[in-house]
Amino acid sequence: MSALTVDQIWLALQEVKDPEIPVISVVKLGIVRDVRVEAECVSVIITPTFSGCPALQTMQERIHTQLLEMGAREVDVQVTLAPPWSTDWISSEGKAKLKDFGLSPPRQHNGNIEVVFHEPVQCPYCDSYNTSIKNNFVSTACRAIHYCNQCQQPFEQFKPL
Repeated sequence: MSALTVDQIWLALQEVKDPEIPVISVVKLGIVRDVRVEAECVSVIITPTFSGCPALQTMQERIHTQLLEMGAREVDVQVTLAPPWSTDWISSEGKAKLKDFGLSPPRQHNGNIEVVFHEPVQCPYCDSYNTSIKNNFVSTACRAIHYCNQCQQPFEQFKPL
């Protein structure tokens, strides 16, 4: 088989979904930071959403398996925590997929994050800002639970990080 190209690898990684949000790929979520092909080894650099991400090992395994299945002879999935992952790295298509999944996507902050827990969050179901936070800390550190006073739906928000 001929050598894989970087473009082929990026395309294949679109098929690797986040284990906790199965509608979005690790690429659209901004977790994949770099792809390199050197001789017969494919290297993929990833940055988890936070350093204690429980899905990290699963993501590494899924990337490894996907690339071996497409013909890579050797795969090295490296984790870097610097720079730390940012919700600004989520693509616009990724944010739309989060919303369709029922997660309020984070706003673009360009590195200027002011943690304001009472800031209105848009409901992914009816688009209302008439929402209230119910819990800042849920099963994953990157989400919070909100309630829409307009359509009366509970929903999670992907916190801006």
